[in-house]
Amino acid sequence: MSRALPKYNKRRVALIGGAAAVVLSGAVIAGSALAGTPKSDSGAGARTLAAGGNTGVGTITCPDVASQLPAVPAAAQAEVDRNLTLLQTQINEANTRLKNTVGQGGPNFVDNAILGPLKDKRVSTIDRIAIAIGRKGTKPTGLDALAACTLNANGANGAGGAGSNAAGNAGQGQGQGQGQGQGQQANGSAAGGNTGAGTISCPDVASRLPAVPAAAQAEVDRNLTLLQTQINEANTRLKNTVGQGGPNFVDNAILGPLKDKRVSTIDRIAIAIGRKGTKPTGLDALAACTLTK
Repeated sequence: MSRALPKYNKRRVALIGGAAAVVLSGAVIAGSALAGTPKSDSGAGARTLAAGGNTGVGTITCPDVASQLPAVPAAAQAEVDRNLTLLQTQINEANTRLKNTVGQGGPNFVDNAILGPLKDKRVSTIDRIAIAIGRKGTKPTGLDALAACTLNANGANGAGGAGSNAAGNAGQGQGQGQGQGQGQQANGSAAGGNTGAGTISCPDVASRLPAVPAAAQAEVDRNLTLLQTQINEANTRLKNTVGQGGPNFVDNAILGPLKDKRVSTIDRIAIAIGRKGTKPTGLDALAACTLTK
């Protein structure tokens, strides 16, 4: 009897000890999981705020153009409809780009690489709509005010980027030192952003024009001057955005918008000549510009 009792007690102690070990191990594992998860999430959040780039929040919305048009002449309806469809296509493409560039760029990435180019495209398309209507009726005015779009970031960025920019700048101030900021700029240059090298050059339009009717000369000259102004502005932008953006920054934020502006301006030149003579064709091929390094 006395020998059986100690043996029983030993088994009891062993069972209790094993159960305690299992419970303790579970607590340690659970504690590690709980402690690790917030740390990882907060780190990702800090990186997003610090970057201040495209957070991927929200969608791009633009003013409706169709509802602001006057009565469209039947002869212009097809061209107007085609350009209205193009306006929607441009919005869809911008929203796709917003989705595909999450986490890229600096605090002004969405404005410079998405909203800015979209506005330039819309200016050109809306202008073609007004011209089409004006050929057979009264050309509407003031439609350019409908070109600018905004980033609707669930109420956080209704002004097209200011909300996320402020958050990005705040996070950058709290979470980054000067040395880290310089490292980010170096990384941006290495990734193929705007290095500031070279100048923008464009094909000469004046030398490719036919004889300009005297009645159209003033409008043609005004638009030729505008073409040079657009090039000067693009070169200034190239200079002011050194170190910004990713590998396609110059193409997307400078050369692309410049081409869209030139398409619209060159089209106005051709239309002005065509009113009093033979409208030149093929001038759109002169719209694209290049970065000469």
